[in-house]
Amino acid sequence: MKLNLKNPIVFFDLETTGTNIVSDRIVEISYHKVSPNGREETKTLRINPGIPIPKNVTEIHGITDADVADCPSFKAVAKEIARDIEGCDLAGYNSNRFDIPLLAEELLRADVDVDLMKRKFVDVQVVFHKMEARTLAAAYKFYCEKELVGAHGAEADTLATYEVLQAQLDRYPELKNDVESLSKFTTQNNNVDFAGRIIYNDKGEEIINFGKYKGQKVTDVLKNDIGYYGWMMNSDFSLHTKKVLTNIKLRDFNK
Repeated sequence: MKLNLKNPIVFFDLETTGTNIVSDRIVEISYHKVSPNGREETKTLRINPGIPIPKNVTEIHGITDADVADCPSFKAVAKEIARDIEGCDLAGYNSNRFDIPLLAEELLRADVDVDLMKRKFVDVQVVFHKMEARTLAAAYKFYCEKELVGAHGAEADTLATYEVLQAQLDRYPELKNDVESLSKFTTQNNNVDFAGRIIYNDKGEEIINFGKYKGQKVTDVLKNDIGYYGWMMNSDFSLHTKKVLTNIKLRDFNK
């Protein structure tokens, strides 16, 4: 089933140096852009992460330090990526928990301020896990009746994810062919920041989602504990979490 689109949607996948959103880096990004008029285009970029790729990670995606030695840094291609995804919704496999937060972190490190929170996100893994609970390779075989050749390569995974979502729409008539509905279906939390350190409560208020102040409103914590903001800014939290916290602090200061 073809996607019913109001906006372009970009399916993407990252290969990285590891799974830590704060300290790991992108070594490959592939994205497949689908436009409402039916046009489709794919781009894959290898990136020099500036840090060594651990051997155990290379064993998964097959990318070595030598493979990316002469590739551009993320900062060198950040504006190109931002232009390519401008005005687009985003989709991927496990993208809500990993790919989107890491992409946002890399963009912030490169001083490219893209407000991804304004986009709609569709996580094909969540659809699959709610309906069947399997891996991407199994999902591809189950829904598309094909073997996933080149698994753990960004481009192969990206294109497979796109095909899987189309097949899911064919299989499950209860899924609305609408990116807004799919985004709501695949969103498992109500994060204010990508890492989920700050979330919305049922009143739409930002609350702390970890540590000793878990469940308390951010505005109350910042008001009652003067040093808390400085502690978070100097600790190992993601850049996006720090940006969100700063925005809340400035918003309240300017009231």
